[in-house]
Amino acid sequence: MTKIFAKPTALIGTEGTPLGPTEWLAIEQDRVNGFADVTGDHQWIHIDVERAKDGPFGGTIAHGYLTMSLVNYFLPQLIEVRGFAHAVNVGADRLRFLAPVKVGARIRGVGEIVSVEEVKGAIQSVVRVTVEIEGPNGQPTEKPACVVDTISRYFPET
Repeated sequence: MTKIFAKPTALIGTEGTPLGPTEWLAIEQDRVNGFADVTGDHQWIHIDVERAKDGPFGGTIAHGYLTMSLVNYFLPQLIEVRGFAHAVNVGADRLRFLAPVKVGARIRGVGEIVSVEEVKGAIQSVVRVTVEIEGPNGQPTEKPACVVDTISRYFPET
């Protein structure tokens, strides 16, 4: 369920607030191949289904950066901030890839508000997003696919 904040200043003091989880998203070979085409990363571990069967993971895996880029898909499902003139993604900190995402697996996002502060006339938040992998029992595996701290800045309406 999306956590909604009526305005950026409503984020102040919410550090530690859990967010999510989102719905599960299936990672299919077409998505991985498309990412390979866009980025030029055609390493066999990602796109060669037959060769990857004998590889270290028993099949193809998603690119780590594909998994990270899907954080942008999960964020609006985790948190929605309203009442601002414009917002920008400032960047990301502490990106870690902890487990591979096998093609055919499902992933989802969970989050936590790590920090909120006023910066240059705006409210800046850091949201830690953990991309979980669904295990055989329908619960997340012990190790997530990745963890990243996303940094967003919201500028007030004038």
